[in-house]
Amino acid sequence: MADLSKGVAFIDDDYKPVGEACIPVLDWGFLHSDATYDVAHTWRGRFFRVDDYLDRFHASMAKLRMSVPYSREQIRSIMFELVRRSGLRDAYIEIVCTRGMPAPGSRDPRSCKNRFFAFVIPFVWIANERMREQGLDLLISRQQRIPPESVDPSIKNYHWLDMVMALFEAYDRGADTVILVDSEGGLVEGPGFNIFARLGDTVVTPARGVLEGVTRETVLELLARETLQVAPGPLPAASAQAADEVFITSTAGGVMPVTRLSGQVVGNGRPGALTAKLNDAYWALHDDPDYSVAIDYRGNPDE
Repeated sequence: MADLSKGVAFIDDDYKPVGEACIPVLDWGFLHSDATYDVAHTWRGRFFRVDDYLDRFHASMAKLRMSVPYSREQIRSIMFELVRRSGLRDAYIEIVCTRGMPAPGSRDPRSCKNRFFAFVIPFVWIANERMREQGLDLLISRQQRIPPESVDPSIKNYHWLDMVMALFEAYDRGADTVILVDSEGGLVEGPGFNIFARLGDTVVTPARGVLEGVTRETVLELLARETLQVAPGPLPAASAQAADEVFITSTAGGVMPVTRLSGQVVGNGRPGALTAKLNDAYWALHDDPDYSVAIDYRGNPDE
């Protein structure tokens, strides 16, 4: 029997070990990055905000004029079945829709049959344990993020070449990761994360040109419980560097502190109290039935 603990995929109406899943090389999802996707996660055997991720996935498909032969409820069931078959408690689940392949010789996207696939793998962290405990060293890149006038950032997409090149810039300078900027030099987003800065009693997070992450939304909900002013809007680099605290948010890690920003110490150089409080509250929500759903693992060989 195949070891499914490394991951399971659903493709072409079938479940298989993730290493055996593949798409045709002529699929525009591969050739043109013509695809949308979303990433949800489970923690301790519970799906977190699964319906919010599904909402965004279906909204993205609609904006890209894509459709798949599965209903929303069927996709939801596929996601749960992937996790059940894998036996994973802490997992990373990706659902993908690609444009598919056009008619031979055609460049007309209307001739494409859109393709759906999904997979589960063990939970992915974008920051290792040391970074999460001590804080990340984050570089403000010279690289400009693709502007929203070109690609709608509310559609989760694989247009990452700007972020990949910015990552090389960060690694060349000894940083852990990177944040990209807009045409005016304001901070936007990084590879798979949003950014927040606390300046006194105000918390600022970029609002234009960013993917409105589900973790970002969760943190905004948690901040509404605090006696702080929350100001989604422009975040100049100088303001972020002068902030009392800076943190990033992602499905792949929750709320993570930033203690250096382009070589400059943030605050006192240690993870801040608000960051720690939000992180604890975020992970506590994973046990809250208003935010999470338990997975039924019955039928799994390991049960």
